[in-house]
Amino acid sequence: MNYNEPSIKKKREEVFSKKKRKQTTASAIVFRIVLILICAVIVSGAGLLYGSFRGIIASAPKDFSLAPKYSATIVYDDDNKQVQQLSDYSSNRIPVAYEQIPDNLKNAFISIEDERFYEHDGIDFKGILRALWTDIQNGSTSQGASTLTQQLIKNNVFEAGGETNIIAKVKRKIQEQYLAIIAEKKYNKEDILTNYLNTINLGKGNLGVEAASKYYFGKSVNELTLSECAVLAGITKNPTFLNPVDYPEDNDARRKLILKKMYQLNYISDKEYQSALEDKVYARIANKTAKGRKNSVYSYFTDAVITKVVSDLQEQKGYTQSQAYQLVYRGGLRIYSTQNTKLQKIADSVINNPDNYPVDTKFSLEYKLQVTHEDGTTSTYTESNVAAYFRKKKKDPGYKTIYNSKKEMKAAVKAFRKSVIKKGDTKKSQSIHYSMEPQLSYSLIDQKTGQVKVLVGGRGQKQDDLALNRATSVKRQPGSTFKILSTYAPGIDTGSMTLATVFDDAPYHYENGQKVTNYVPTSYKGLTTLRDAIIDSNNIVAVKAITSLTPQVGFDFLQKLGFTTLVNNRVNTNGAYESDVNQSLSLGGITDGVTNVELTAAYAAIANQGTYNKPVLYTTVKDSNGNVLLSNKTSSRKVMKKSTAWLLTNAMEDVIKKGTGKEAQLDSDMAAAGKTGTTSNNYDYWFCGYTPYYTASVWTGYDYNTSFDNDKDYHKVIWKKIMDRIIKETKQSVKSFPACKSIKKASICMKSGKKPLPDICAKDPQKSMVRTEYFAPGTVPKDSCDAHIAVTFCSKSHLVAQKFCPEKFRYTKIFRVRPKHSTGKTEDEPYFLNIDINKKKCNIHTNEWYLKKQEKKKKKQEDKLKKQQEQQNGNNTITTPDDISNQIKKILNQ
Repeated sequence: MNYNEPSIKKKREEVFSKKKRKQTTASAIVFRIVLILICAVIVSGAGLLYGSFRGIIASAPKDFSLAPKYSATIVYDDDNKQVQQLSDYSSNRIPVAYEQIPDNLKNAFISIEDERFYEHDGIDFKGILRALWTDIQNGSTSQGASTLTQQLIKNNVFEAGGETNIIAKVKRKIQEQYLAIIAEKKYNKEDILTNYLNTINLGKGNLGVEAASKYYFGKSVNELTLSECAVLAGITKNPTFLNPVDYPEDNDARRKLILKKMYQLNYISDKEYQSALEDKVYARIANKTAKGRKNSVYSYFTDAVITKVVSDLQEQKGYTQSQAYQLVYRGGLRIYSTQNTKLQKIADSVINNPDNYPVDTKFSLEYKLQVTHEDGTTSTYTESNVAAYFRKKKKDPGYKTIYNSKKEMKAAVKAFRKSVIKKGDTKKSQSIHYSMEPQLSYSLIDQKTGQVKVLVGGRGQKQDDLALNRATSVKRQPGSTFKILSTYAPGIDTGSMTLATVFDDAPYHYENGQKVTNYVPTSYKGLTTLRDAIIDSNNIVAVKAITSLTPQVGFDFLQKLGFTTLVNNRVNTNGAYESDVNQSLSLGGITDGVTNVELTAAYAAIANQGTYNKPVLYTTVKDSNGNVLLSNKTSSRKVMKKSTAWLLTNAMEDVIKKGTGKEAQLDSDMAAAGKTGTTSNNYDYWFCGYTPYYTASVWTGYDYNTSFDNDKDYHKVIWKKIMDRIIKETKQSVKSFPACKSIKKASICMKSGKKPLPDICAKDPQKSMVRTEYFAPGTVPKDSCDAHIAVTFCSKSHLVAQKFCPEKFRYTKIFRVRPKHSTGKTEDEPYFLNIDINKKKCNIHTNEWYLKKQEKKKKKQEDKLKKQQEQQNGNNTITTPDDISNQIKKILNQ
């Protein structure tokens, strides 16, 4: 610009011209207006921001807690030792108190996450400025500035954030900082730090330091070393990519940084620092977690406890099923189960030992396939569809999804899948599981308390949580184990029968005309006592006994013994009535079957001298605050006389000593009693037995009813092996069963059950039928045997002797007497009296024979006297005829 005088003058004229003045005035006005508007916007914005800020603060949670909302439930055994931790993704934590957390662990987290934790009041302004400067330098927002208090509030008050837009995130951040200041006033630093360490995500689904410590190191947090503390503190920045199992090198770099910070902040000495750096901590982590992963699936006992607690929460506390399950998995409950860990391990090791199964092992299929078809529809297929496919393809109506090998099973699945997935279809999901067959279940109960100590719901490796539990939820036909419970126990308890009561084991039919058969269909024992019927597991005697007792009495007695699966007058889908009140109840032929645990509990009542204890899986459930939520007290009731229990036990001791349960005889002198059971078609095999300490039942069979031979009776051997090991490893004192002072004993005849006839019953043609039997008070037999008869024969005719048969020709034989209306061939047949003694009398020594003999004797005497007379006449002795006649009569009458 030219600044000479003409130019300046020209410029002045332009500036002060009227036109210019108008322009300047207009510009000034516009400027002022704009300035006012800007100020108004700023003031309004400030007011709006302030109002928004006040609104955000006002809407912040008022009543909040720093404690984590969810925590794991712990299941303990009967010795109060932890056996299982129950949790889901949000609750896999085990809270610990401040005193349980080592200082090194507290300081490790403080050093790396919030080094001025003990100085700030919830917000670390120095940390914020440091993070801001670092972010500016790096051109990013990777540097965090949240205090432990803020992180805790974010996780437990705002449930880890997770906002979907920036406005919500800013709102949460403002409230988070506000609440951090409030929290620091409300809680002390110890509470804040404790809650923080119980909350944080430490990878692999572990929440809180205790759960992480047990997962990575297999020990409680109070046992951690300095190096291990640094490992855990190193995870929290990125739980996925800094967990020491999958990313040990990344975690190690973080661990070393933490140790350095701890050293710089004077939390550890130089010696401790150097020692921790040299620690080979990751080798220990690999070993511990590998071991832990093998046992990640809940046990059958834990499954049963979960199911029972959920059920009780619904029934007793009014929870819905969903609420109950959430409480179990998230509520931090403490469940005190009745499981005995030592006994459980013994049973598991015996049952899962393949050497204990002499039968061929097969595999049954558990299958689920979901297919999305080309038209968008979806189909789901199971093992039932696989079976239907091959029944049609192989024209085999009896085809079952049971295979000789896994390879054969997989081939069948592949063929089926190929048949249902067409061109354009997509396999959405598929799951293939298998069960070893034959399967097995086992339960063991302390009969004095009703506490279930051991549960085995299946043979082989358990693959899923809450899987099929054959011990508690599967109903199987009980077979001959029901003879004791449905028939002999009520028969003896009501006094209508004794162990000496005799029934005729002979061909017999149910009321519907169906034939009743024994295990050997063509074998009949004949006259049989209840004791012998129990020893041999006789079917016909049991059916005759319950018929005499009436099935209704047996049914009612079973209900007293705690069976919940019996059926009476139920209408099925076809409209027909179903009922277990019938004669086949004595043999365990029932509609639905029974569970292993309920059957064991019923036998436990006999072992417990007639007192039934409802089986319990847990004693107490406490909430996260230690308050009792559920109390599972034993429910006891007297179900039979003490004498009845003693008599049944005495008979079942013989089952093991010399009957169908000989394979279960123990190696020691410990008393043992039990009963076998096999169902028709050899589908189910049972053994229920007890010692003075425990009652246990074992079942074996196929999940799908399949007949198989169990010639080795391996289920009885398994029962015996478990009991032998329990006796040995728990050092049980050898005992007999408790005595019953009211029991009487008396001699009986085994063919009548009555008092033996002197010199008759003992001389039975087979063997002596006299033995000592035991009786409840008032049931000792008073009548004499009517099942034996002594018949005297004549050796000349070999027919029944008459009164005229000479003594020298007489001999006596003992026979059994066949009951009226008994037909068919039995083992008694050779010993029955098979002649009519009133018609088959001696035909030699008859009345005519006797009279002729008397005539001959008379004539002989006459001749003798006549001769004597003649001699006397020669001696001049005179004898009159009357004298001769009198002498003859005298001789004949001598």
